[in-house]
Amino acid sequence: MSRASRRRFLVGAAAGTAGLAVPRILRAQAPAVVTAERRRPLLPSGIMAGDIDGDRAVIWSRSDRPAQMLVEWSTTEAFRDVHRVTGEVALPESDHTARVELAGLPQGQTIFYRVQFQDVGDAAIRSEALTGRIVVPAREERRDVTFVFSGDEAGQGWGINPERGGYRLYEAMRRQQPDFFIHSGDQIYADGPLQAEVKLDDGTIWKNVVTEAKSKVCETVADFRGAFAYNLMDENKRRFAADVPFLVQWDDHEVRNNWFPGQTIGDQRYQQRDASLLAARARRAMFDFNPIRRDPFDPERLYRSFAFGPGLDVFMLDERSYRGPNTPNREEGGAAFLGADQIDWLKTRLKRSRATWKVIASDMPISIVVPDGNPDVEKGTFEAWANGEPGKPLGRELELALLLKFIRDNNIRNVVWVTADVHYPSATYYDPAKAAGFAEFKPFWEIVAGPLNAGTFGPGAIDPTFGPDVRFVGIPEGMKQNRSPADGLQFFGRGRLDARTNVLTMSLHDIDGREVWSTALTPET
Repeated sequence: MSRASRRRFLVGAAAGTAGLAVPRILRAQAPAVVTAERRRPLLPSGIMAGDIDGDRAVIWSRSDRPAQMLVEWSTTEAFRDVHRVTGEVALPESDHTARVELAGLPQGQTIFYRVQFQDVGDAAIRSEALTGRIVVPAREERRDVTFVFSGDEAGQGWGINPERGGYRLYEAMRRQQPDFFIHSGDQIYADGPLQAEVKLDDGTIWKNVVTEAKSKVCETVADFRGAFAYNLMDENKRRFAADVPFLVQWDDHEVRNNWFPGQTIGDQRYQQRDASLLAARARRAMFDFNPIRRDPFDPERLYRSFAFGPGLDVFMLDERSYRGPNTPNREEGGAAFLGADQIDWLKTRLKRSRATWKVIASDMPISIVVPDGNPDVEKGTFEAWANGEPGKPLGRELELALLLKFIRDNNIRNVVWVTADVHYPSATYYDPAKAAGFAEFKPFWEIVAGPLNAGTFGPGAIDPTFGPDVRFVGIPEGMKQNRSPADGLQFFGRGRLDARTNVLTMSLHDIDGREVWSTALTPET
């Protein structure tokens, strides 16, 4: 679809309701019109698509009251040859969220869809219709593919500020016209309440939209749902979500900073101190508020993979659910991070993949050192893979070393890692010839993006174990930490696969979409 055509579509998406119109009501029934209008469901959180897999995609939305979800889809903007699907009933038990899976979608085509909700007691009363689009991959045909990635949304006290344009990075990403978006984690900051006003260094005031859910730490399922609903109040995000499918993963702030299973939280703000129980509630809210397909055999599972034609496979990791405690990370026998089952799954999927490029979406970086600075944990403990020291892999590093060795031993080519978490952009090339402690791997790239709308930090110290050659850092050395989004240091990554050459160009972009770094990767054959 041309750029002009997409612009026409987006304008229509905001206003169009053709094909799902509310039945005409006679003038003689004027008093009933008022009643019916009041009973029309509203869609306060917009619409989203996600988890595109072959000829399937999940469509998500949310009503403001109990209502039946209705979806239509077509291969034309005018919605000729419409296919109609009935979704879930939006009920209070899920905060009136609902979804439906579209199946049998034609490969290699742009699909236009629209969502409407119908009153549960009167089929004639319907909401407005919101319109979105998805691009269905072609399983066998090589096509150009563009994707974007970022993370860290509404953190460190920086929420929706309409006076400064809201979550501007979403609009900058939308203008790239990507086929999909990888949300690399920290979709919400459940542990980060917002203040209505924050004084900035220049004396001006940052003004947050604040809701009840964002005025305290999240402890109940309703609290967590409220944090997800808050981010969908931003009009940039809603517009982006209608136009670009999501692939989402979680990191720590969906629950609490640097949490791990089995942890007892010492933070006095919490009445509930069991991190695992908080995580179970957060996971429920995350599934409620995202277009995630539940695995029929493991409905709580978040790691999964997606194919985008013969050129690209994406592997979404979960580095939170199966990890052990945060420690000094120097255990001789290794320590769990992905966990055995997820490692086996990833090895199997990578070995099976026939795609030219394999993108591993990791919610935490490999060599950037991430200390666990929470006051209720032992000093000198670490949150991510790295332990900050050279030499042989220890602790969680050993799990990564064995995975990288497996990739080399099975000649799995063209692996690229993408991530966020550390709140600044960087690009690192891993070279076994420069490795300090482990060299049994193929060279590869890791691209770090973010934050999306959060405080800017860094740069972090680099662990030399796996031979990192840091080629780019997008922020100044020694800068003030937790710089607000008003400073413009918010970033996303982009991948563009050229179907003709199989070259994958990876780049990093600022809050206005300007390219700040790029490299063209030629595939190993």
